[in-house]
Amino acid sequence: MAALPPAKFFVNHGVIGSPTDLYHLLRPLLKQTVAYAYLRGREVVAHGVGPVERIVIDRPDVSTYFTPLSVCVNVDSFEYLEFDTRPDGAVTFALVQGDERVVITYQADGSEPEDGMAAQATLDLVRDDYVQMELGGLGAPGAPGDAGQGASD
Repeated sequence: MAALPPAKFFVNHGVIGSPTDLYHLLRPLLKQTVAYAYLRGREVVAHGVGPVERIVIDRPDVSTYFTPLSVCVNVDSFEYLEFDTRPDGAVTFALVQGDERVVITYQADGSEPEDGMAAQATLDLVRDDYVQMELGGLGAPGAPGDAGQGASD
């Protein structure tokens, strides 16, 4: 009886082809802000920074998309993934499909990666530049269905 080959072993870099392994490798990026670059051949077509909202597997009805508002990765959209840990601590993931790839960079400490693409951004609020609003829910005075005073009183 032939023994099954041992599971592959990676430390800080490698090439992953199994959708399950891709999913497990990318899953820690959930709710993290990443920099991304979309390349066709060697040409950078688009790039940006956005939060990873979803990582899915075995869902052919879910698209992969990268926007500044939301990133969703369906691992089934790609043939394989190359990953590397750079000396500055950033981890890069290259999701590859044919001659197209999306390179995702994550900087765990929040500093800017050496390639200049900001992996995480901070929003600074100046107190005089915004208005605070409070929204009432059902049962709040004046809310629809409130037994108290209403617009018809």
